[in-house]
Amino acid sequence: MLETTERVRLLRTSDLRAVRRLLDADPVTNVFIDARVRAAGSDLRRMGGQLWGYGEGSRLTSLCFAGANLVPVAATPAAVAAFAELALRYGRNCSSVWGPREAVAPLWDALAPTWGPARGVRAEQPFLTTRDQPAVPADPAVRRVRIDELDALYRASVAFFREELGVSPEERDGGAYYRARVAELIARGHAFARFENGEVVFKAEIGVATPRAFQIQGVWVRPDRRGEGLSAPGVAAVTAAGLRDVAPVATLYVNDFNHAARRTYARVGFTHADTFMTVLF
Repeated sequence: MLETTERVRLLRTSDLRAVRRLLDADPVTNVFIDARVRAAGSDLRRMGGQLWGYGEGSRLTSLCFAGANLVPVAATPAAVAAFAELALRYGRNCSSVWGPREAVAPLWDALAPTWGPARGVRAEQPFLTTRDQPAVPADPAVRRVRIDELDALYRASVAFFREELGVSPEERDGGAYYRARVAELIARGHAFARFENGEVVFKAEIGVATPRAFQIQGVWVRPDRRGEGLSAPGVAAVTAAGLRDVAPVATLYVNDFNHAARRTYARVGFTHADTFMTVLF
């Protein structure tokens, strides 16, 4: 049971209108939590974690999702301090803290003495968006993945995960959860890839989607095919499909040190909208 503080409490169905008001103020930056709330329907207990609310007076001003990830939303400095206090009471149960840097940086400052050291800190992650069709031609060979191609996409996804996060998604349960997630993305029509000889040479997914925005993730080119110009046309294909079929705004975020990826996204037409930060455990 949530140990409430003076201004932080566990949000319930009766708070849904206030939650929607906050999310609707910036449905693009908030696409991850917005998607979770929409999937939960009328019962916020179905979000896969708790949703904490911070209020000043009777008005809800900030949110924090506490599940597999700790994600602040529209978090004021006072809300960040209150969320940190509550998170410290609970102890760390999440695998990452992420979101807009202006909230995550002070949140991590408060948590680090107890929760640290982190396995990795990505302190500057440009959050990019576009509403326009790609500025480069889409790769016609990049298409939605079929369910009978799950094995090949799963292998590529594991390779991406290891390279990006420095750990394997197969460590805890042999990959069962991660494989199910990959299969779910295929079933939704949100997994895209270029196949050659039955193997994936480029892939990317629409990992999160609402009627207002979608987020591209898992962009990967097989190492032996890098430098051949596959990434920009591949990202363009996914972006074009998402803008056509899913939502009017495409988003993604990228590590600031990944200069090749940043050049790719700029070529496609993505522009800087915010800065995220991720702390990995």
